Amino acid sequence: MIDIKHELLDRVSNWLTPAFDEETQEYINNLIVSNPKELQESFYKDLEFGTGGMRGVMGVGTNRINKYTLGKNTQGLSNYLHKSFPNQKLKAAIAFDCRHNSKSFAKLVADVFSANKIEVYLFEDLRPTPELSFALKHLNCHCGIVLTASHNPPEYNGYKVYWQDGGQLVPPQDEEIIQEINHLEYSEINFKANENLINYIGKDIDDVFINASVKNGSFNTSEEAKKDLNVVFTSLHGTSITIIPETLKRAGYNNLHIVKEQEEPNGDFPTVKSPNPEEPEALKMALELAKKTNGDIVIGTDPDSDRVGVAVRNLNDNMILLNGNQTMVMMTNFLLQQWQNQDKIKGKEFIASTIVSTPMMNDLATAFNVECKIRLTGFKWIAKMIKDFPELDFVGGGEESFGFMVGDFVRDKDAVTATLLACEIAAQAKANGSSFYEELIKLYIKHGFYKERLIFVTKKGVEGAEEIKQMMVNFRENPLTVINESKVAMLEDYQTSIAKNMITGKIEAINIPKSNVLIYYTEDGSKIALRPSGTEPKIKFYISVNTSLDSVSEFSKKDAGLEEKIDAIIKDMHLS
Repeated sequence: MIDIKHELLDRVSNWLTPAFDEETQEYINNLIVSNPKELQESFYKDLEFGTGGMRGVMGVGTNRINKYTLGKNTQGLSNYLHKSFPNQKLKAAIAFDCRHNSKSFAKLVADVFSANKIEVYLFEDLRPTPELSFALKHLNCHCGIVLTASHNPPEYNGYKVYWQDGGQLVPPQDEEIIQEINHLEYSEINFKANENLINYIGKDIDDVFINASVKNGSFNTSEEAKKDLNVVFTSLHGTSITIIPETLKRAGYNNLHIVKEQEEPNGDFPTVKSPNPEEPEALKMALELAKKTNGDIVIGTDPDSDRVGVAVRNLNDNMILLNGNQTMVMMTNFLLQQWQNQDKIKGKEFIASTIVSTPMMNDLATAFNVECKIRLTGFKWIAKMIKDFPELDFVGGGEESFGFMVGDFVRDKDAVTATLLACEIAAQAKANGSSFYEELIKLYIKHGFYKERLIFVTKKGVEGAEEIKQMMVNFRENPLTVINESKVAMLEDYQTSIAKNMITGKIEAINIPKSNVLIYYTEDGSKIALRPSGTEPKIKFYISVNTSLDSVSEFSKKDAGLEEKIDAIIKDMHLS
């Protein structure tokens, strides 16, 4: 039996006061008697805001998603809004995904806002996360909330907070709001809704959002090319089914096959182990449908429709899932080419990516004479750059975790417009006698063949969190000097904001916000980034290697060589 520490008992005792309902108190009393381990997991800490907001397992306790943790967040946010915008009529937009309790959680959040004299625009039913970002700006709201846990397992839910610009919270607002929340007692939450301040929105916003997506994601593709592209789509039981098919239809893509078994929203995600388009298994049904229908491209989105997975036919005519770096460089190059064709590149444009994504983005920027801005993981940082550099025009940007943003009309990763953009690339390539994959190889020939792989180690619970913490300590305090027989040339530590040349000993400052990330660069051009996940119990290792590529004919051989090199790095770092 686990000993219940005094600090934990204080936390638990607080939840046994009249501020909490009888059902909650009864459940906690049962845990005390019968399941102290679960009690510890539920109360040992407060849920924290990570790279994608606050996510956690649903249940009772401070470390769980529930009525009280969501209510406290919303009460703290309400207090902060009143302080930040005195004497203004405050407005908030709220959306939610297909997960269990998302709809009721969204109404609860709306109740707390309205109880605090904040007018609410609540989507009547589930909608994609990027539509919330769009709606917030369209309705001139001060903030927005999405109830979602993205691609996490079914037992999870979450709470994403957006600010006036349509992007997620960033400094200084995030820390200031967290302080406001932490100063609150649960008894201070005002749950008494003012229904007169709650407005329900739906199709009216859908139409405007879809039209904006078509406008931003379409690039002079002929009607014949659109008709000729055979598209297979799966929403993986998520929200994108409400928007993406209609978006493709309005853009002219009517040759669309939808995976019927995954069409209906379902928080259990019954046909997949994980509703994550990063994982090939999640797109198995879509790939099988593509085989039956002779599909040209497969598109799959995660439950809240901000991530997009793209599968295309390789040189052997077999469907393969591209990784996020590959789709990102293809989409970025395509956008830059369109801007160049329209004579819109004037030397004040930028693309954006993240510190753990492919270095190839820098090469694309150089080729088109635009700037490439690199920031921490998470699209909130890309959205922040748009706000921080109003004198520059944002073309597009992405990150390796299957997220991409086309222009700035949405200020978060957007699987809706990215889906349309992927179809535009594929349709134009096919019409020109090429393919999405062949165009990717041409980029490798022109800019260098970059290959990446993400691996992760999962460590759940209290003990797992400590193990992940210790792994980072070990790599930080005892840095590797050689990786796969190549000397480490540079070590970037984003927690200490120091970049050290391991050959000369020269130290430089890293001028972006601190984060628990380490990046090793070796003399042979390899890059290995280490980062604990901000939303999952994982530590992630991002590996990037590269070589030259002279022709399509040598692609397969060079590809196999890079695969072997990544395998060797994994073995050398004892990650397998």
